[in-house]
Amino acid sequence: MNQADIQQEKVMMELQTRISQQSKDKIDKDEAEKSFHYTAVDWLTNVPNPKFPEGIDELRKVTPARIGVWRTGTRPLTKTILKLQLDHAAAVDAVNGEVPDSLLKEFNLFTVETCYENKEVYLKRPDKGRVLTEEAVKTIQEKCVKNPQVQIVVSDGLSASAIKANLRDIYPALLDSLEVNGLTQGTPFFVKGGRVACMDHIGEVLQPEVLVLLIGERPGLVSANSMSAYMCYRPRKGMIESERTVISNIHSGGTHPVEAGAYIGTVLRKMIDQKASGVRLEL
Repeated sequence: MNQADIQQEKVMMELQTRISQQSKDKIDKDEAEKSFHYTAVDWLTNVPNPKFPEGIDELRKVTPARIGVWRTGTRPLTKTILKLQLDHAAAVDAVNGEVPDSLLKEFNLFTVETCYENKEVYLKRPDKGRVLTEEAVKTIQEKCVKNPQVQIVVSDGLSASAIKANLRDIYPALLDSLEVNGLTQGTPFFVKGGRVACMDHIGEVLQPEVLVLLIGERPGLVSANSMSAYMCYRPRKGMIESERTVISNIHSGGTHPVEAGAYIGTVLRKMIDQKASGVRLEL
């Protein structure tokens, strides 16, 4: 075997070794990723030898709260602490996140803003999230149908994650529900940095018969993806909270978004028929 053949064989052996190592690394990476894909069941811990196991099981069936998580010494188990940190991180991401433009384009929602300025001001000054900017008012006046029967508005609120998680399910169901109940809608749009009472300002501008606001709820350590649907008959500035009707806790683990969307049309129909909302509305 000449020198060239020896060199070629050496190169081939190095290449095979490299390929083998890359394959091994990929397998190790895949296995590592699989091990971190925890389901809800994987996070559960159990109290060893409980005196009333049926009681713990019953409580777990009726609440997502951290019940029967057990401990090591005087401290919670590592798994429990990690889940708490994971849920807290999801809540922070929900508040600080952004609703992607691609999602809004799917439903032809143009965007306007409140006077919230930035996220820090939004959290410290809820009143700024209740008022639209002058530019937002002008945009709405130019693009929206005036005096619609139903005005649909979407807002990130305190959880952009809620919009990302639920809009694709609740919005089509809501449109179907409006059609079934013989209702027509105006021009829907998205409000960035909105609070619930921004619907009052929108009501002053567009004068809808009823308005529904799909908004992200304040995230907690059980769900960061919860949405609410606030509804009001002839919304206007100065309205009090008892004049609003709300369906809350809309997410996959609460009121399912498809179910909520289907029900909203029924509620709006009753609002128009009774000319009322909030505590005056009979459901």
